[in-house]
Amino acid sequence: MSNATWRARGDKVFIGTYSRFPAAMVRGSGCRLWDADGREYLDFLAGIAVCSLGHCHPRVTEAICRQAGSLLHVSNLFHTQPQIELAELLVANSFADRVFMCNSGAEANEAAIKLARIHSGEGRYEVISLAGSFHGRTLATVAATGQPRFHQGFEPLPRGFVHAEFGDPATIEALITPQTCAILCEPLQGESGVRPLEPDYLRAIRTLCDRHGLLLIFDEVQTGLGRTGTLFAHEQLGVTPDIMTLAKALGNGLPIGAMLTTERIAASLTVGTHASTFGGNPVAAAAAVEVLKIMLADGFMESVREKSALFIEKLRTVADRYPHLATGVRGRGLLLGLILTDRGIEHGPDIVQQMFDEGALINFAGNRVLRFVPPLIVDTAEIDLLIDKLCRVLDRLV
Repeated sequence: MSNATWRARGDKVFIGTYSRFPAAMVRGSGCRLWDADGREYLDFLAGIAVCSLGHCHPRVTEAICRQAGSLLHVSNLFHTQPQIELAELLVANSFADRVFMCNSGAEANEAAIKLARIHSGEGRYEVISLAGSFHGRTLATVAATGQPRFHQGFEPLPRGFVHAEFGDPATIEALITPQTCAILCEPLQGESGVRPLEPDYLRAIRTLCDRHGLLLIFDEVQTGLGRTGTLFAHEQLGVTPDIMTLAKALGNGLPIGAMLTTERIAASLTVGTHASTFGGNPVAAAAAVEVLKIMLADGFMESVREKSALFIEKLRTVADRYPHLATGVRGRGLLLGLILTDRGIEHGPDIVQQMFDEGALINFAGNRVLRFVPPLIVDTAEIDLLIDKLCRVLDRLV
């Protein structure tokens, strides 16, 4: 069936919560996708930072099929081998001692919020997050999200979430009260326009937490799992959180999330205080185990950093070539944004659409940047091809 046929069928049955491109994707391999009409696309979105090892990575696919042939689900009333192996890998390669598994980034952040509240004791329930942040779509995580457009229509939101101005530690400290239990932030804000939090800023936040007895929660749902050139973004920033959340790339396309923390803090969650029916499902966990083994192999992160440097250089060349449309580049690793001028912003959605027409997938983030989150296995020829397509689109706007 064609794209048009699939689209017509979908339009009859789905609630209209997504603005979709007119393509039904039917196949993927590496950094490429193909739609129902047989058209090929260069994917620099990776399922929004999910398919970090590319589509249908053979080792991940093999792990999924092997596990699906032996055990799909038994619930968390029982132990399963893939889940234990995954937790061991996460603990061995992070600051954490304990792991809670769930199905998504929003669920991981929900778990982190609940842990922060129960650990901090009665009366301490407020969480401070940052303007421009994005933490999920559940009622609690959307309340924690520092972007009012995500709140509209869902008021009154759950109590206990306040948002500090981005970039200024003093505005955070001014919001701390006897009810505050945690500060929640992303090491790099993706959805609001690829905005890195500078090391000094994060260190100041860590200091505030230590001074006031607060927990520091890092939302690494988008930045974690190699996206910024280290397994976790905070590793290159010299700041360690008390709690960290992961999802997206963890299963390379299968739904899985995790909340990590220390032994002392984890002890506050006891039997029955939190749960997830499908959390750490054997098939998703088996995929995640293989993802981590691939990412932890010698040379993998070094390769990501090398390709990041090349891509940044190419994007800076684009900004220099089209100064009326772009002003520079920001981000870390392979989570990068081409910063647009006021004139460029006017054309942002159209640039994304024209890139789609050229057979390349990117998006427009924070009403300010063109965001690029290719699979971490992207090669230099594919980066060059993306740049060629981007220049072809921008030439039309000169």
